[in-house]
Amino acid sequence: MTRLSRALLMTGMGLSQLGGAAHAANEPIREVHIVTEGGFPPWNYTKSDGAIAGFEIDLVKNLCDRMQVACTFTAQSFDGMIPALNAGKFDAIVDDLGITPKREESIAFSLPYASLCYTLATRKGSDIAKKLPKDDAVVSLNNEAAAAEAWAPVKAALQGKVVGTMSAGTSVNFTKTYLQETAEVRQYKTPDARDFDLASGRLDAIVASKDSLLGSMTKPGGADIVLAGPCFSGGVVGKGAGIGLRKGDTALKALFDKAIQEALADGTVARLSEPVFHMDVSPR
Repeated sequence: MTRLSRALLMTGMGLSQLGGAAHAANEPIREVHIVTEGGFPPWNYTKSDGAIAGFEIDLVKNLCDRMQVACTFTAQSFDGMIPALNAGKFDAIVDDLGITPKREESIAFSLPYASLCYTLATRKGSDIAKKLPKDDAVVSLNNEAAAAEAWAPVKAALQGKVVGTMSAGTSVNFTKTYLQETAEVRQYKTPDARDFDLASGRLDAIVASKDSLLGSMTKPGGADIVLAGPCFSGGVVGKGAGIGLRKGDTALKALFDKAIQEALADGTVARLSEPVFHMDVSPR
């Protein structure tokens, strides 16, 4: 994921002081400070005018309207988000944050607002593309037998190859867990740098969430990128993308959960995600 260092505020009641103490259960929540990366398109990104945009930003604005709270967005490095949240600098993390057992040890999550599965992409006509045609199957890593069967042809196709992944987040954990002993793994700070190296032949394949790879295929230079093999969910991938919250902020979690349920039920998540990802990312 891209590492932005400058803070950018937008929406809500305008500029306000950063930082948020845990919301008291007996006090109405009027304002929520949200941290995002502002550099992980199409989930979130920073426009040329400094405004933060993307699928998640549009969705969370909708959620905040339902919750009747003013939301401000700040962009910062992904690596420091969870410590900053627990230190009270922000109230919530919105950054394609997978709900994983490891993260649940330190923070709470809203209900998932997007489903996630991780897969490969390669160049059209490559050896990997020939050996691993796109497979729309979603394989649960929680089913060890099915996962082992699905991984066998993937690992055979990637033996001795060079695979690119992001340097932070779920994709690097997924790649290290399953492919580190099969292929050379290179880490990238930005999707653009990763995708450029795939296109130029420095990488044989890249690993990311399916929705992210579909987004890469629509960008300039992405016409020669193709998906390869099945998509994996569960396990280190987690339960989907959720909003990261402090464990003590039960009132805020309840508000987000209710708003997410409504946005899923009335088709808002589908409506916002389909033009961006070319698929409905609503959790199933």
